[in-house]
Formats: sequence, C-alpha cells, structure tokens
Amino acid sequence: MVAPILRCISWGRWFCTPNPLTALSSGLRETHSGAKGLLAVQKARGLFKEFFPEKGTKVELPELFDRSIAGNFPQTIYCGFDPTADSLHVGHLLALLGLFHFQRAGHNVIALVGGATARLGDPSGRTKEREALDAERVGSNAGALRQGLETLAANHQQLFASGQTWGSFTVLDNSAWYQKQHLVDFLAAVGGHFRMGTLLSRLSVQTRLKSPEGMSLSEFFYQVLQAYDFYYLFQRYGCRVQLGGSDQLGNITSGYEFIHKMTGEDVFGITLPLITSTTGAKLGKSAGNAVWLSRDKTSPFELYQFFVRQPDNSVERCTQALYHSSIDALELMSDQELKELFKEASFSELVLDPGTSVLDTCRKANAIPDGPRGYRMITEGGVSINHRQVTNPESVLVIGQHILKNGLSLLKIGKRNFYIIKWLQL
Repeated sequence: MVAPILRCISWGRWFCTPNPLTALSSGLRETHSGAKGLLAVQKARGLFKEFFPEKGTKVELPELFDRSIAGNFPQTIYCGFDPTADSLHVGHLLALLGLFHFQRAGHNVIALVGGATARLGDPSGRTKEREALDAERVGSNAGALRQGLETLAANHQQLFASGQTWGSFTVLDNSAWYQKQHLVDFLAAVGGHFRMGTLLSRLSVQTRLKSPEGMSLSEFFYQVLQAYDFYYLFQRYGCRVQLGGSDQLGNITSGYEFIHKMTGEDVFGITLPLITSTTGAKLGKSAGNAVWLSRDKTSPFELYQFFVRQPDNSVERCTQALYHSSIDALELMSDQELKELFKEASFSELVLDPGTSVLDTCRKANAIPDGPRGYRMITEGGVSINHRQVTNPESVLVIGQHILKNGLSLLKIGKRNFYIIKWLQL
C-alpha cells in the first residue's frame, strides 16, 4: 500500500497540502468564493465547530465576511501557535486549513507564534503543568515555527493559486510586544479589566484547580496574555476573528470580553475540532503522541499511516480534503519525487496496451485477487481510479480520465488500499 494522498513539500521537510475546493460540488464552490458561504460550508463539513458569541454569529459574523455587501473590506483572522517544539504537528493541521480557507476567500490571516506565551504554558486540555522551557529554547523553536509557517504559506500560494485575489498571510511573534512591557505597568493597564470570578470559572482553570497538582500563577495568567494578544491584533491590524481548537474557547472568550470592555466593539471566535489519537487523546508534544509535519521527525509514510489507522468518522474533516488533493499532487510530482515519496512502499510500472481494461489494470498491479472474487470487487463498487468509481470490469481506460497527463493513475481498492500506476507507454 502506498501513500498517494500526501503532497510532501516544505523547507526540505514534509507537509500535507490539501486543495479543499476539489472536494466540493460546483454549487458549493460558487458559495465558497464569498466568505458567507465559506462559513456555512466549512461548518457543514465539520472544519468549523462553534462560532462565538452565539448571539452575534448568526447574522453579524456572516455579514462581516460577505464581500457582496457594499463597503465591506477584507477581514483579518488570526490563530496562535505556541513554539513548545521546533516543528508543527498534525494537531495544527485543521488550524492551518482554516487560515488557508480564509486567505483563498480574499481575507488577511495572521499566524501568531507565541514566543512569549510559550514560556508560561497553556493549561487548556492539560492535567498537569507543562515542562518549563528557557528563553533560548523557546526562541529557537519560535524561529523554526516561523520559518515553517512562512514556507507552508508560500507553497500553498504556489500550488493552489486560482487566479483570484487572495488575502495576505502574515507571521508574527507576540514576544515583539511583550518585551516592551513593564510588569507593573501592564498589570495596572490591563489587569483591572479582568474579574477573578470570571477567570476562575473557565473550564480549563476549574479542571486544573481540582487536579492533585493544582495550578500555578503563570498558567493561570496565560488566558490574560492570550486575551491581550487578541486586543493587540485588533488595535494594530483590525483583527476581529480568532481561530482556535475547541479547547481554546475559554481563552477566546476572555479576549472577546476584554476587547469589548476596552473598545465597545464586538469580535468573534471560531473553534475547530481537535484531531485526537485512536484512544481519544489530544495530539501534541506534551502528550508524547505528536505526529510531526517535519520529515526528519515523522516520515511521509508514517504520516500517511497515521490517517489510515484512524476511524473514518474521526478524521473525515481532514481526509476528505487530503484524499481529493491527491490528483493535483500527483500531476505536479516528478518521477524523482515519486520515487522518493514511495521509497518505503512500491508502485507499479505498466505498459498501456490498446484496450487495457479496468480488470486488466487491477490484476497487473496485483491490487485484486484473480478469479470471481476480484471481478466482484469491481462490480460491487470497491474500485475507483482517480477518485472515479468504476463498476464495469471491462471498461477501457481513457487518457485524461483514468490516466493523468503525466502518465499516472491513482487506483483505490476498498477504503484504505491505494496503488500508484506509472504507465510506461501511452
């Protein structure tokens, strides 16, 4: 079995680069071009989980993103990435997809590296305090994350540019503004706008306070800094929307309340589902189960196998986009890239004879058993070529439909068995 769903490009490393538009029907693609449709489509697909505050998101948030309304300008959306390691991991994947969706819809996105907040540690979703990182280690990790995010954004732009006007992709580090803050001045200016009862009521705080280890002051203060990040980006960049995992709702709420108190303006939050392990545990470095997006930490085949091992319903929101990106990816890959990508597996090299049928192809690639059982696998709908289901074993392969312009075919047997076929003669 091979790993065709991964288009692996990065700064000498590997990353999944899906093209979610290919997974949508033509009607949904049209609505996707306006962000009012984008919110509805991604909510329906499961990428966006909750909108906050509930009162304002039924009308105000969709209208804010509707470019057809006179006077509406591109919006700015941000998502934070704490540099607790020197690589992004699969747990960040949905957040990146969310940012890329908004960017393609013409809005400006900010990836915020938490060069300051990473030293405190986010208590959300954690049962004990994160291992403390010194300033030098955090600075090194932040530099690696910044480089990775910028490269991924550049690759995304290169691979999926559609001729439409995209928004900008900016990477910032919150240490840039916290280094200029004096502790007492910051507490005097910001601290008075937060109520202890409200902060203590957050689920992440309550969970930690009830744990045997308790909660440190630095962890407790994390939500204040994240709220201030939102406020800072709102003031400097006009950012009115924060993306975050579903475990970030409390922190996003703190930001909303702080900005509303300081300015009287409304901002919004969008949460994303968490990608979890087969046991339901949150993926990440601290949990010891991170699946890295860097090739020197997780090989391409291991990355693919992670998705294969997951229950279908738990990763449908990711795999729907990833599976449908494979055709675009394969058409862009050179023979050398293919050999490197699939060096841990194998793919078939066949000659296309006149009249080569679906049945002949499957058998030559050793993808189905000989005899009636293999025949039934096709007739019963268990075989697809280039994401097109084929049910007639005698159908002749058509160039441009079953065979890509670079002489490749993506053969899928059942739900999880993939084969790459390289046609030597066309």
